[in-house]
Amino acid sequence: VQLQASGGGLVQAGGSLSLSCAASGRTFSINHMGWFRQAPGKEREFVGVISRTIGSTIYADSVKGRFTISRDNAKNTVYLQMNSLEPEDTAVYYCAAGLQRGNWPPGRYDYWGQGTQVTVSS
Repeated sequence: VQLQASGGGLVQAGGSLSLSCAASGRTFSINHMGWFRQAPGKEREFVGVISRTIGSTIYADSVKGRFTISRDNAKNTVYLQMNSLEPEDTAVYYCAAGLQRGNWPPGRYDYWGQGTQVTVSS
């Protein structure tokens, strides 16, 4: 499985941005896809995840109500819609895919994309 994230950029605080993550390869094996982010000098943190089959989602408290994850299985693509962006959301955003079934929330991600930079100016 290969993952290609896109859509990052520079936005002012309060603005919106949408990220995409396109999966290729053995996409039928994917059970869930998630978004993570890593700010300079900080550890990578979980943003949210979506079940590829039933569409259930889980979000980190820091983005709940502002970010929305959706999927288009026909396109093997997952989206991260980010609204009401804050400077604290500045980070490199990574998408990831997991194959393990039966656990929700999922605890493992097997494939990672290359990351896309999101910068929110104040």
